[in-house]
Amino acid sequence: MTRNARYVSIALLGAVLLGTPERAHQAPGGPEVAPPKAMGPQEVEVVAVVMDQATHQPTILLQGKRDRRSLAMVIGLAEATGIAVPLQGVTPPRPLTHDLFLTLFGRLKVKLTRVVINDFRDDIYYATVYLTAGGSELQLDSRPSDAIALAVRAKVPVLVEDRVFERGGSAQPPRAPSI
Repeated sequence: MTRNARYVSIALLGAVLLGTPERAHQAPGGPEVAPPKAMGPQEVEVVAVVMDQATHQPTILLQGKRDRRSLAMVIGLAEATGIAVPLQGVTPPRPLTHDLFLTLFGRLKVKLTRVVINDFRDDIYYATVYLTAGGSELQLDSRPSDAIALAVRAKVPVLVEDRVFERGGSAQPPRAPSI
C-alpha cells in the first residue's frame, strides 16, 4: 500500500470513527493567538484498537494529552491482540509474550519507566523502551506496538515525539468508537 493510500485510509477511518472536533472557543472580535508551542515528546492516551474498514488492518489510535493531536498506526493482528487484551481488562489464562517480559523484568529487578515513539521514516514507526536497573537507565529499540503493549500492562507513560505527529499524525482529536 502506498503512503498516500495509507493516509487516505487513515483519514477515512478517523472521519468515520472519530467524528469532527468541536471548534475551540474564541474571544469575540479578537485575533486568534496561538499559545506557545511546547516542545518535546508528549504523553498520549491509547484510545482504542480498531479494524480499519478500508484496509482490514488493525489500527491503534493514540491521542496527545497536551494538544489533542492524534496518531493512527497500522499494526499486525497479533500486536493488536497484545494491546487490546489489557485495554479491555482481560487476563488471559496463560501469559502472553508481553506479560512474560514484564514478569521477567520484575524477577530481574528491572523496571519499565516509559516508552517513546520517536520516529517515522519510510512508512515505519520507531520506538524506544526505557528501563531502570540497579540505578542505571537502559534504552532498548522496539517496535511501537510491542512498546505500547508493555506500557499498557505496566501502566507507564507512552510518549510521542512532535516530529512523529508532524509526519504521521492528525490535528483532529480521536474519539472512542461507539460499539
